[in-house]
Amino acid sequence: MKLGELASRLGAELRGDADREVTGVKGIEEAGPSEITFVANPRYTALARSTRAAAVLVEPEFQEIEAATLRIRNPYHAFARALAFFYQPPAYPPGIHATAIVDPTAEIGEGAHIGAYAVVGERVRLGPQATLLPHVVLYAGVQAGRRFFAHAHAVVRENCVLGDDVTLENGAIVGADGFGFAKSDAGVWEKIPQSGPVRLGSRVDVQANACVDRATVGATEIGDGTKIDNLVQVGHGSRVGENTLLCAQTGLAGSSVVGSNAILAGQVGVAGHCSVGDGAILTAQTGISHDIPAGKMVSGSPGFDNKLWLRAVAIFQRLPDLVKRLNSLEAQLKAHEGKQGSNPGGEGGRDA
Repeated sequence: MKLGELASRLGAELRGDADREVTGVKGIEEAGPSEITFVANPRYTALARSTRAAAVLVEPEFQEIEAATLRIRNPYHAFARALAFFYQPPAYPPGIHATAIVDPTAEIGEGAHIGAYAVVGERVRLGPQATLLPHVVLYAGVQAGRRFFAHAHAVVRENCVLGDDVTLENGAIVGADGFGFAKSDAGVWEKIPQSGPVRLGSRVDVQANACVDRATVGATEIGDGTKIDNLVQVGHGSRVGENTLLCAQTGLAGSSVVGSNAILAGQVGVAGHCSVGDGAILTAQTGISHDIPAGKMVSGSPGFDNKLWLRAVAIFQRLPDLVKRLNSLEAQLKAHEGKQGSNPGGEGGRDA
């Protein structure tokens, strides 16, 4: 593809040779003379000056550099779109593999691909262009919309409902029993039935080995456009809004509520029955045991305001030196008090 065509398809302003041929996309340090790259973080500005790439996707105000530039408001998003022009994922033709098990009561939409050893339970309803790769299991009563895509070994439990364009990566589990147990009078933990399904909105991605548990009663709900990263745990009865990011190893305890457009970075923990407001950002390893207002950025465990947390961390790093100085001051103060105690009259006492 020529740079001019690429710029036109992306809606970018090209500064450079429109006839230059490009064959792919790569990171800024790896890109060669026939590949494009991008700069979305100011830390990589210096690398843009020395890159061997054919062109660099940058913001409109970016400085002039030797390489051609494609100027656009959101260069990272444009990079993702450009990647789709050059990389095409594997295609899976319509059809049901001979080893797949599909219950006769299941309704399979037009153009579906059902791979080897997949299992589709009774009363399942799959929308058009669904793709189930090998060993996917859909329990009874599952409903999934258009273009549902389940990678190998993904599982959706009974009566869960998935919207359009939902993707489950390898080993994702939607609708497993929530962690619900009640202690009997005899002191024995007894399992509480988990009767409520999971409801995923449209354009939801659940990455590898993540778990979204079913509810004790009601439903566990994930809003449209939300993305759930690898090894995330969404506890039973939780509700997550639209376009929220739950990053790797984040854990939501039961009945957590997370708003829309929030970001929970890696290894965030939210205690049960807590609420995180719309647009809130919880930085990596934040632990939350109280409600977080909308738009708040929080860090630490227990979590508190990010700016205060940054100051506290800076002080924490200085604690050994501060303790050393405090011990020195205390020693000096004791020495001074000892001198005064051995001569209570001071100068006046000698004159008397």
